[in-house]
Amino acid sequence: MARAHEQWQTVRATVEEAGDRFARLLTSAAPQAMATRDWTVAETGAHVASIARLYTAIVRDDGTPHPFPELAGPIANTNVDTVADVNDLALRSYPERDPVELARRLRADLAEVLRVTEHLDPATPIPWLGEARVPVAGVLAHIVNEMHLHGWDIARAVRAPWRIPPREAALFFDLFLIGMIRGDYGRLMDTAGPKRRGRIAVQFHSRYTAPATLVLHDGRVSAEDPGPGTDIHLRFDPSTLNLMLFGRVSRPKAVLTGKIAAWGRRLWLLPPFLREVRLPANRRPRHHYA
Repeated sequence: MARAHEQWQTVRATVEEAGDRFARLLTSAAPQAMATRDWTVAETGAHVASIARLYTAIVRDDGTPHPFPELAGPIANTNVDTVADVNDLALRSYPERDPVELARRLRADLAEVLRVTEHLDPATPIPWLGEARVPVAGVLAHIVNEMHLHGWDIARAVRAPWRIPPREAALFFDLFLIGMIRGDYGRLMDTAGPKRRGRIAVQFHSRYTAPATLVLHDGRVSAEDPGPGTDIHLRFDPSTLNLMLFGRVSRPKAVLTGKIAAWGRRLWLLPPFLREVRLPANRRPRHHYA
């Protein structure tokens, strides 16, 4: 309970700090510079701002109207293979492209999210993509990760410094990923193609996260406490893991720099595990976006 309370306070403080950093970076860059293969700086800022706007509604339970009603159906029906389509639709639904206005809206919407969630239990489940249910602490960790990753995109494009502190990056793994899998990930992690039969257990190690094992068993993913039967151990730097999961850093580079290391009695099972237990950019769809 003490650790959960500490993480809740940490993620709330990080939302505000990361939001300020992202807003400052956004307003300092040329709006038409290409931040990714497909998105300008302004479009990248609009993507992040649209998520913050969406979250002002989903963290409530008071009948607040959906800010993007045309997205309600696609959001509920999406999975890792179709998130890019939802991103495209969200950008069309959020036409603002002025960086100063986007930064203002982002700060205001993040402040509203923090206000609404101030007295919530951090384990409160929130409806999310693909009919997943994510703890409210995980929702906050997700928007932090969005600002980390897309700040990285913009900073690389304009040759500006950008830090992703590992203690902040670890919140995504602990609060969002593990929190969602322990709860209910709905259809979000359902992938196309045949499912591998059998069981693969991967134990994740980091100085910044709680020990956890992800198990892929006959196509379904679960999270367990570490125990016997582990096939693979994976030690990771949280900042690098997030960049790798969302296609910003390649797996070979992560390994060669020593930021990711794997060992175990059935190490050859790691590639099939990662093919099924993945986030959108692992497939490298036409948009490499979180």
